[in-house]
Amino acid sequence: MIGGNYSLTGGFWSLIAVVQTPGAPLLTITHSGNNVVVTWSSPSTGFALQQNSNLATPSGWASFNGTVTDNGVTKSVTNSPPIGNLFFRLVTH
Repeated sequence: MIGGNYSLTGGFWSLIAVVQTPGAPLLTITHSGNNVVVTWSSPSTGFALQQNSNLATPSGWASFNGTVTDNGVTKSVTNSPPIGNLFFRLVTH
């Protein structure tokens, strides 16, 4: 357990989460079968998706290199759950 905004991580659970960047489009995360889908509004010009497996390592943020789909209304990425944690955010580029 962690104080402040509180976080509870237990045993064998892995965590995939979005980290909201102030001023960026809202990121959402949903479950689809055995996959996780991260979505945000389209167009979202000037923003790039990043991922990090450890929030305690601020330098760990890296550009998302997977496929981003865009249907004109929503952009999305689909991921298989990792072993461990995986966090996503949108940043200006």
